[in-house]
Amino acid sequence: MDSWSFVSIFEQLAAEVPDRLAVACGDERISYAELDRRANAVAWFLHDQGIGADDKVGIDLVNSSAYMEVFFGAQKIGAVPFNVNYRYQAEELKYLLDNADARAVFVHPDFAEPIEGAVELLGGAAPVLVGVPHGEAPLPDSLAAHSLSAIRTDVRASEPPPRRAPTGDDLIFIYTGGTTGMPKAVMWRSDDLYQVLWMHARPGKPLKDPLPAVQAGKRAATVLPASPLMHGMALFMALGALCGGGTVVLNESLRFDPAAAYDAIEEHQVQLLQIIGDAFARPLVTVLRDQPDRWDLSSLAAISSSGMLWSPETKAAMLELLPHLILLDGLGATESPMTRSVTTAATPAKSGKATFHMGERIRVINDDDRDVQPGSGEMGMIAVSGPIPLGYYKDENKTANTFRTIDGVRYSIPGDFATVSAEGELVLAGRGSVCINTGGEKVFPEEVEVVLRDHPAIYDVVVVGVPHDRWGEMVTAMIQLDPAVGAPAGGDADFAAHARGHLAGYKVPKAWITVESLDRSPSGKADYKALRSRAIDTLPS
Repeated sequence: MDSWSFVSIFEQLAAEVPDRLAVACGDERISYAELDRRANAVAWFLHDQGIGADDKVGIDLVNSSAYMEVFFGAQKIGAVPFNVNYRYQAEELKYLLDNADARAVFVHPDFAEPIEGAVELLGGAAPVLVGVPHGEAPLPDSLAAHSLSAIRTDVRASEPPPRRAPTGDDLIFIYTGGTTGMPKAVMWRSDDLYQVLWMHARPGKPLKDPLPAVQAGKRAATVLPASPLMHGMALFMALGALCGGGTVVLNESLRFDPAAAYDAIEEHQVQLLQIIGDAFARPLVTVLRDQPDRWDLSSLAAISSSGMLWSPETKAAMLELLPHLILLDGLGATESPMTRSVTTAATPAKSGKATFHMGERIRVINDDDRDVQPGSGEMGMIAVSGPIPLGYYKDENKTANTFRTIDGVRYSIPGDFATVSAEGELVLAGRGSVCINTGGEKVFPEEVEVVLRDHPAIYDVVVVGVPHDRWGEMVTAMIQLDPAVGAPAGGDADFAAHARGHLAGYKVPKAWITVESLDRSPSGKADYKALRSRAIDTLPS
């Protein structure tokens, strides 16, 4: 295949293995043929609304089969699906829908009120709203005019609507979280995204058409994306499974429920679980420690994490409970998956800073666009080449800053800082957008957080910089205590002593704030901007 299109691949597989289970969610079981039929129905509806190639279709849903049928339905007519963060309120949604030039949005009934507010703010530019029923409750009036349940009954759904043939040039928008600024849409060509996901999942293996493998009886894994599909890596995992003849298992809950995840793994014999770092891994460890004999997890072969730090200590705890697992720690961003590390019981994770394998696509460059030399200790920014996004939608300045051509090669440089070890490994420091400048020294929060999470009393932690007259910014730790352990006898001094054993003095937090919750997003991400404001309000002036 010269040009890779997710929807074209899926349509071929639906014809080849129509009765194979595509999506399992709660009591719902959707075959490949049924998912394809439902996507056709969505495509017909969009066509009837005058929506077609390059028009933008929002998905404001929890994890469900509906998410995938809307995604593929939009792609069937060349429309551009985009993710909507269901925690956004009216002002944020107004910005998002306006920025995306949204023509339609499929909405879960629980999210009707903020969407209604956004539509009121948009005025005449409001998109078509489609209600996606949940349970027995009727749809709110604002979503009742168009219901996905009614759309699914369209007798024309046995065939796709009139369209141009899907191509690898068809676009997919992935809006970033906007925790350090306004959300921005990363524009992926279908062909580029398919290729980079293959490279990330199968390092060093040549790109192949999945159809012959499925015809030969092979299939991709049964996967459970535990984070919301509105998060890029969860969607990427689902697409990888459905374009390889695999099965996607989903839980509909708004919050991650580790027990429900284990229930689904056991019931559906899930082989690959997707999580987001310690925010998901720690609850998984805690529940399994409390109930070690409750589930048969023998089917689970691997857990894949990305988007947030997965500490060596939590990996070790997981392998102690499930020593047969392979733990995959992915480095990358919505702007491009980069590389990964592999941890097993036989090859434990290194303590301290997160390290990843360098690959042919990766460079670490300094301010002069020269390569950082192994073992030099010099800090640089990670640049990744190969299939990368076209840029950010309607933002030429950010596109120019992030996607740059160096030595004749185009790179994605999303802002991750790193050094290169003497052994040639990538040593991650953190994201530059949340870097703290204290007394002229740079402190990357993730480096401090991974050390603090190793303290037995700390369940979760986020490190921020707050304004300070002397240092410019003061390194401040916001701590969620482990309720099973409680606060140490030495209080904050105990935390500081632990940090000093691993970090330079200027990196050790000078202020400590204990909180009930860090209010992470459903995808496990911390809102550093909001937490910084919270810390400023908490500390004495």
